[in-house]
Amino acid sequence: MASGAGGGEASTWQPQEDGLREICGLLEQQMAPTSDDKSMIWQRLQHYSQFPDFNNYLAFILARAEGKSVEVRQAAGLLLKNNLRTALKTMPPSNQQYIKSELLPCMGAADRQIRSTAGTIISTFVQIGGVGGWPELLHALVKCLDSNDANHMEGAMDALSKICEDAPQVLDSDIPGLPERPINAFLPRFLQLFQSTHTTLRKLSLGSVNQYIMLMPTVLYLSMDKYLQGLFVLANDPSPEVRKLPHLRNVIEYMLLVNKDTDEEVALEACEFWSAYCEAELPPENLREFLPRLIPILLSNMAYADDDESLLEAEEDGSLPDRDQDLKPRFHSSRFHGSEDVEDEDDDIVNVWNLRKCSAAALDFLSNVFGDEILPTLMPIVQAKLSATGDEAWKDREAAVLALGAIGEGCINGLYPHLSEIVAFLIPLLDDKFPLIRSISCWTLSRFSKYIVQGISHKEGHDQFDKILMGLLRRILDDNKRVQEAACSAFATLEEEAAEELGPRLDIILQHLMCAFGKYQRRNLRIVYDAIGTLADAVGGELNQPKYLEILMPPLIAKWQQLSNSDKDLFPLLECFTSIAQALGTGFSQFAQPVFQRCINIIQTQQLAKIDPVSAGAQYDKEFIVCSLDLLSGLAEGLGPGIESLVSQSSLRDLLLQCCMDDAYDVRQSAFALLGDLARVCPVHLHSRLPEFLDVAAKQLNTPKLKETVSVANNACWAIGELAIKVHKEMSPVVLTVVSCLVPILQRPEGLNKSLIENSAITLGRLAWVCPELVSPHMEHFMQPWCIALSMIRDDIEKEDAFRGLCAMVRANPSGALNSLVFMCKAIASWHEIRSEDLHNEVCQILHGYKQMLKNGAWEQCMSSLEPPVKDRLLKYQVQ
Repeated sequence: MASGAGGGEASTWQPQEDGLREICGLLEQQMAPTSDDKSMIWQRLQHYSQFPDFNNYLAFILARAEGKSVEVRQAAGLLLKNNLRTALKTMPPSNQQYIKSELLPCMGAADRQIRSTAGTIISTFVQIGGVGGWPELLHALVKCLDSNDANHMEGAMDALSKICEDAPQVLDSDIPGLPERPINAFLPRFLQLFQSTHTTLRKLSLGSVNQYIMLMPTVLYLSMDKYLQGLFVLANDPSPEVRKLPHLRNVIEYMLLVNKDTDEEVALEACEFWSAYCEAELPPENLREFLPRLIPILLSNMAYADDDESLLEAEEDGSLPDRDQDLKPRFHSSRFHGSEDVEDEDDDIVNVWNLRKCSAAALDFLSNVFGDEILPTLMPIVQAKLSATGDEAWKDREAAVLALGAIGEGCINGLYPHLSEIVAFLIPLLDDKFPLIRSISCWTLSRFSKYIVQGISHKEGHDQFDKILMGLLRRILDDNKRVQEAACSAFATLEEEAAEELGPRLDIILQHLMCAFGKYQRRNLRIVYDAIGTLADAVGGELNQPKYLEILMPPLIAKWQQLSNSDKDLFPLLECFTSIAQALGTGFSQFAQPVFQRCINIIQTQQLAKIDPVSAGAQYDKEFIVCSLDLLSGLAEGLGPGIESLVSQSSLRDLLLQCCMDDAYDVRQSAFALLGDLARVCPVHLHSRLPEFLDVAAKQLNTPKLKETVSVANNACWAIGELAIKVHKEMSPVVLTVVSCLVPILQRPEGLNKSLIENSAITLGRLAWVCPELVSPHMEHFMQPWCIALSMIRDDIEKEDAFRGLCAMVRANPSGALNSLVFMCKAIASWHEIRSEDLHNEVCQILHGYKQMLKNGAWEQCMSSLEPPVKDRLLKYQVQ
């Protein structure tokens, strides 16, 4: 039928024109046959299939028949695929080789249907004969994937996705002559394609990897983190065909299986999946049906493992000194002025990330996603574990208490009716013989703090609160370090919620805390400082009584004198003193001088250590500067103008300017907070270097890295506003520079935190108040975004200042606000009540002025565009 048919090299085979024409004709007829033609076409094709090189013709038509329609070429390919199933085993090797050599270039064909058909035939070859006899295929696939040419990449991926679906084990097998399994080369490339800009490549690569979930080749196991990250991103893919994730069930089934593995490391990897799934906000319904199987696994894994290091720690005597390696690194959060967007992280339940901790975190996440839905599955297991008796069952009891704490937030609606029973059950566990049950009971009770405090108003709740308080105080004095740590942390959480409720109990609380202060080793001492600081924040001025100060201050001062200026144990003590100084107010005066002077000395030493550690006699550590600046801020806030005599006799002003220019952003953040605090109470001592302070503060607002240093910008912005209302016209040289930095923040608030936007609006108002003649000519450029930002600010003295600026500008340039009148009315309506009578009157005058200015129904038109609640709120200013 053709020259070289059945023999010679593949490259020498050429089709005969007649045969080619006739086969193409038959394929065309086959696509739109009449009923009479069908049997004739089939007979003719059967006739041709007797020739050894018929399949070569089909391969040629698919690959090279450029003049023919795509449909004819595709039909040739599909016929070839069907023939291979019966003929491949007996096909002469040279014909096989020819067909293979024609197929490989088809993977890069311009037409998608040709590429797809070639992929189908390639997969059929691999299903029947494996890849060992076709080494060129693997090479060609890798080359296409790495080519960056969309057609070649898609063609190779199409073929691979079919191989992965039809015969995945072929790529995960040892192939003679190859150094590694083919999947080792392909899987990293599949994962890379998860990020492709081409929808088809994302879809095919995801589908291909998902075929290996149950087989779990080593290369996928080692890349599990990368796979899951990619999977969760693709779950929110813009393309619906990628989002469908038909194989997620396989992933969940696999994770359930592996989560029970006897190797803890393997089970931990799988357990990470549940939290990651919830964090990625994937559809809950995909997981819902698996909850009855998942929750028991998590609870089972929440029991302490026999080799858990916490079991050894729990036996440790509380009187043994801590070793340096026992001390966890600590991080001080620089001072921040405004409404923070960050949430406090819960204290770690355990110190090391392990299967127990991971399972508890997963349960916490699930409870927040599914809420009370999980209780019917969970609570019978928890109750069974809690009622298990005997010493050998203590780990199960402990895990059940941990589970109650883990769901304390997400399932609170379902738990709330039973909360007093749950708490009544937990209180005796604070005195359990097993230290780890005592410690976890502290943590779990702290998770319900908010609701425990809410119940104080009735007698039963009041009595229960006292029992918890006394129980935690007893545990603070436990001999076990682990219990001490849990009790102190739990008590700090309770303090934050209870606040003034602690006032009548201050005596006994302070006695216990100071007793712990004398008893604890270094590591837990830090937590006592935190509990004392939190207590001071919670009760405020209530602490400023001689009977309390006599218990509290002498041990702290003794410790303060005992520590050197380069001892890192000073950090938590500095933080503790910051809270106490703010709480005591002027009551701290008697302790202020040595504390103030020491902060100055520490900053000086550290600034020298940065340049010359030998002369300073200390290694530089910026945290000493940050903590000292924050304590000085606490003193300024507590002592008020009483700090002036200390500032006037010190070098603080020059040190502070240096800190405002520091290259470490957290040093700058705390420095600008202190600048604002000093501006409030003793601006006269900043006077001689005011232009430099203002210049460096303005620079923080005009930086391309604003989002990375947003907390520095926030504090600098606030400090400028505080300076403005103290020095008035002396702001003139920098007013327009600062305004030009604030306006872009208000115009493009996306991605910036709420506090920076609020502070920008307030500071802009304060500058307008002190220098209206400079700011008002530009007001039409920023009125709308500024008024929107002012509408979001809660009623307080700072908002009053901003509105004084608004009134001053409108008086100076009434036409500047005309185009933004609706926004200004909404901003005015955002007040619940303007407490200042003179400001209230000014706002009335402004509104009346516009009402008179706007003739011919313009005022009424403005009013009609306001929502009814806004109009109602404007009634108090006597305009309608």
